[in-house]
Amino acid sequence: METVRETENTQPTKGGPNPGLLRPPLIFLVAILLGIALNHAWPVRLMPPIVRVLGPFVTACAVVLFLLSYRAFRAAGTSVQGSKRTTVIVRNGPYRFSRNPIYLAFILLVLGLSAWLNNLWLLVMLVPAAAIIALVVIPREERFLKQNFQEQYSSYQAAVRRWL
Repeated sequence: METVRETENTQPTKGGPNPGLLRPPLIFLVAILLGIALNHAWPVRLMPPIVRVLGPFVTACAVVLFLLSYRAFRAAGTSVQGSKRTTVIVRNGPYRFSRNPIYLAFILLVLGLSAWLNNLWLLVMLVPAAAIIALVVIPREERFLKQNFQEQYSSYQAAVRRWL
């Protein structure tokens, strides 16, 4: 297992990088609920049958990616919750390929549900959710990790892409 623990010369920040309401699971949950509500009020069905068939597969891939990412965090002994303090930089499992596989899993989940349910509104709601993650949440997390892990995080950041 490849992880990087804090060194003694770092000044740890108390708490996690996402202490407020802008927590990724809540952001994506709101997007899903709004997409379902909008589809109920104004149904828009544009997906061809072949795309609908792929929906369950994409949804299952999202769940597997999330579980593998979660397992990597648990094996490293650090919390997945953004409101709790990160104790290590995880570099194994899906984190070898992406610095944000859990966010990728959430995006795949919404894409899969959109196709499966033939719900165009879920795709529409995915845009602001992904924008909040990319423009607010991830930069805040990266600042937190740079402050707490300095060279270790900079090395990881240089070696592994943000998304894929």
